[in-house]
Parts: sequence; structure tokens; C-alpha cells
Amino acid sequence: MKEIKTPTSTSYREYLINSLQNPERAAGYIAVMLELDEEGYDAKIFRSALEEVVEARKRSDNYSETAQQHYEQLDKILAETGGAEILKLVEFLDALGYRITLVDKD
Repeated sequence: MKEIKTPTSTSYREYLINSLQNPERAAGYIAVMLELDEEGYDAKIFRSALEEVVEARKRSDNYSETAQQHYEQLDKILAETGGAEILKLVEFLDALGYRITLVDKD
């Protein structure tokens, strides 16, 4: 059996940031972080996902000052509340039989 070698010079985070430069992948990544599962919603993981998407946008020169201002405000709220408002919205929509879907605007 032939051994498959994976690149060791690029970390997983670097790979992830590079893949999140694709707007559809970034939208899907955020959407997955909002889904409810057995473990429930995790504000820390959601904040981390948003940080990774922001980093990807910055690297692709597709990030505005306005987006940065909104991100800073949202991150502050998530740090203070743990995203309770977002969780309640997701839970309410789930109870109604809906889920949030993100799509690229372009």
C-alpha cells in the first residue's frame, strides 16, 4: 500500500483561513457554527469561526472598515453575553421548523 504524505508546513488553521477566502465556504462555515446539535450552540466556537472568516477576508482584501466596526461590536456582545440572543433566535427558529441559511450576496 502506498503511503500518502500530507503537507506538514501548513497548519490546519492556515488551511482553514485559505479555504474561507471562498465566500460560499465561509457562509457554510458560519452556518454550521449556528446549527444546534447534541452539544448545543457554543459561543466560543462561534466567535472563533467569525474571527477566522474575518482573517480570511482581510487576506483576500475583501474587508471594509464598516465590516470591522460591526465585527468589533458583535464580538464585544458575544464576549459579554455568550451570544444568548443569537442562541434564542436559533432555538426559536428551530422550534418553528426553520434553520438559518447563509448565502453569498454576490
